[in-house]
Amino acid sequence: MLQLNNISFIQFKNYLQQQFIFEQKVIGICGNNGTGKTNLLDAIYYLSFTKSYFSTTDAQNVYHGKMGMRIEGNYSTNNNEATQLVCIFRENNKKEFLQNNEIIKKFSEHIGRYPCVMIAPDDTELLIGSSELRRKYIDTIISQLNKQYLLYLIDYTKLLQQRNSLLKQAAETNNLNEDLLSIIDKQLSDKATFIYQTRKNFFNSYLTLTLEYYKKIAESTDDIFLNYLSPLHHQSMQELLKNSLQKDIVLQRTSSGIHKDDIDVTMNQSSFKTTASQGQRKSLLFALKLAEWQTLKTNKGFAPILLLDDVFEKLDSKRMYNLLQWVCKEDDGQVFITDTHKDRLQQTLEKADITFQLIEL
Repeated sequence: MLQLNNISFIQFKNYLQQQFIFEQKVIGICGNNGTGKTNLLDAIYYLSFTKSYFSTTDAQNVYHGKMGMRIEGNYSTNNNEATQLVCIFRENNKKEFLQNNEIIKKFSEHIGRYPCVMIAPDDTELLIGSSELRRKYIDTIISQLNKQYLLYLIDYTKLLQQRNSLLKQAAETNNLNEDLLSIIDKQLSDKATFIYQTRKNFFNSYLTLTLEYYKKIAESTDDIFLNYLSPLHHQSMQELLKNSLQKDIVLQRTSSGIHKDDIDVTMNQSSFKTTASQGQRKSLLFALKLAEWQTLKTNKGFAPILLLDDVFEKLDSKRMYNLLQWVCKEDDGQVFITDTHKDRLQQTLEKADITFQLIEL
């Protein structure tokens, strides 16, 4: 079991200095909006992923008017080993991560060691927003399962930037360095083929699991179908790059490849985005996240920490009860749940017969 025993902050978001001790596997956090409930969950996420779930830059997470911040978390794992994780964002904008006082040289090596899953109010954008959001989401899951995937993804992104720079240069000078393009295309294809195959294998079980969870939550299939879309289904990456070269020179960017992959969601053979109700969107969102949680749990051999931010606004009482039974009572994973209403949170957990700790902010 992975358990966070305590966490402390200095100058993180709205916390000037604060410490929280967690004594149970289910932690309820209540308080009015703006008191720091979500920020507490984000700090836990930060320690797992070396970055915020919400903010794009580290500087945005520093207490207003201050310079630098520090987050420390102390964990216990399956074999009762104690681990201390520390994140320091210095005044010179340099970020450091330490595990048991040893500096983590590559953040990519840390991803997946202390897995967690976050469900937050704005996550429905995952279903109705751009394909980039869904790719990033899937990449985050697979990167926790497969170190080589993450490294290949980083390399692919760098190579893609190099190719796009070369295309832009060709458009501006009317002269394409074909030898350099050939080298980049070969390297890009090698990385893309591995990423595509890994995604394809992942989706085989993940999409099925998502539909199973949706049926549990919504108590209906609603004729929802999920499909992995990729241009590599039909052509190799080398062929795609070759066939789209003239178009790419005009656009000054690489128009086809695994950076265009997506998840297609339909309901009753129509677009889910345009036909689904709010309830159906919320149910599918939870299904995706619970499938992520279950996939990580199966692969790691222990449950990831689950962060549920303001979920009472998303699910009715019956579905909320079912959710808590699955992730709190029937499992040994640690769960953090926030709510603005203390009574609602307390009564729901008591009704589900769950032992919990309540933190009021």
